[in-house]
Amino acid sequence: MTGPRTVLHLVGSPVDDFHAELSRLYAGACLTALADPQRYDARVAYVAPDRSWRFPVDLSDRAIASAPPMSVAEAIAHVGSMDVDVMVPQMFCLPGMTAYRSLFETLEIPYVGNSAEVMAIAADKAKTRAIVAAAGVRVPDGRVVHDDAPSEVPFPVVVKPVGADNSVGVSLVRSESDYAPAVRSALAHGGRALVESYVELGREVRCGIIVRNGELVCLPLEEYAVDTATKPIRGGDDKLARSADGDLFLVAKESSRAWIVAPDDPVNERVWDAARRAHRALGCRHYSLFDFRIDREGNPWFLEAGPYCSFAPTSVIAVMAAAAGTPVDQLFADTLEQLDRERSAACTSLH
Repeated sequence: MTGPRTVLHLVGSPVDDFHAELSRLYAGACLTALADPQRYDARVAYVAPDRSWRFPVDLSDRAIASAPPMSVAEAIAHVGSMDVDVMVPQMFCLPGMTAYRSLFETLEIPYVGNSAEVMAIAADKAKTRAIVAAAGVRVPDGRVVHDDAPSEVPFPVVVKPVGADNSVGVSLVRSESDYAPAVRSALAHGGRALVESYVELGREVRCGIIVRNGELVCLPLEEYAVDTATKPIRGGDDKLARSADGDLFLVAKESSRAWIVAPDDPVNERVWDAARRAHRALGCRHYSLFDFRIDREGNPWFLEAGPYCSFAPTSVIAVMAAAAGTPVDQLFADTLEQLDRERSAACTSLH
């Protein structure tokens, strides 16, 4: 290919302002990190909470406000006129992770990252745990509940919404008196709750995998600050917060809350083996990301999947890759190369 590739960043959210703001936070950092006009002709498609589309010159408030709103049909026609080479999904809401990726599949515009089908499965914690458990990965004992009737899972338990992110509605319950309120809180986010046995600490880590030349490459683990007495589970306040000016920022990137696990730590190989099994079982491509609890004997227990990367320097997979010596611009270039490899193989098989 000669000349820069036209890269369309799909940003925003048709759901609410929070998800739109979160998307802009990561996408803006990605656009800055990957700014290279000789390699990429970066474009932006912004989906607003009112479901209109805009094509601003950048992600500033002014640029978005000045870009004319378009209907879905108008936006599809506009995208078709842009000769897009690849789309980068930058949306965090469920429709953005699923329906909007499916739209680009229908338009036959390739995109980096996992398919809409994989993202839909990963968004359902119950389906995900069942799939990875069948692949031989340890998962805590658990049940899906639809009401606050007593569960068969003995206390202590972790109660969480089946389909919410960022630890929304997650509670650690040690007694029967606290169980019903915790379940009702979780049910408020989608109508289904997952009740899981609490894995005593231990540690909590996240494992990222990237696909390079068709091989699964496990990245350095990121460990999170948890404590049996003061922080037995991570909550939403461990991930996102707002500054005094009201701006959203990433709490989890503070060095006191997260750090890279030493390469000689024996927990690495155990987690990597489980993560490879989960990646293959879920049908992930390009990259994947999984959370694990490590019990007191050093055994990893699968918690959930978040197979997403925004290619912002603060995105978890990008942080892990940087720790392994791969900066985010090279990570993105490697992912494009893997995408090209897959498309070339698909074309060869058709002929």
